[in-house]
Amino acid sequence: MPESPETQQTPAAGGDEEEKTSAALEQAITERESRITELEKALGEAQRQSEASAAEIASLKEARDQAVSKYLSMAKALNPAIPEGIIGGETIEEIDQSIEKSKAIVEAVKQALKSEASAASVPAGAPPRGGVSTESLSPREKIAYAIQRRR
Repeated sequence: MPESPETQQTPAAGGDEEEKTSAALEQAITERESRITELEKALGEAQRQSEASAAEIASLKEARDQAVSKYLSMAKALNPAIPEGIIGGETIEEIDQSIEKSKAIVEAVKQALKSEASAASVPAGAPPRGGVSTESLSPREKIAYAIQRRR
């Protein structure tokens, strides 16, 4: 059976279509590979930036910890009335709160000691001088006492 011109063009037309589809697929693959490469570069840059940010954060935390430690030392030095172990904290705000509580405790202890000391207060020195009680003296001692007072 001889092929008609229509039949001859059909396989050729099918081949052109396959070539076009194949070319379109290859172009799509190339575009996707290009896009993947771009995204991998962007991912690598983002990871580098993330690592740099993490290093900067670690550095800032270290600096903050040093500042808080120095602040704590200064707070202890500026408040000698407060025992050293009472003042503490992980942040400046916590240290400030600790100082305020400590000052209140120290003041309460001072007041308690002051009131306790005034309640048990004994006058310093010898008792006040007063006249000698002559009631318990014998008549002879009373006469000797009167003569001594006149001199």
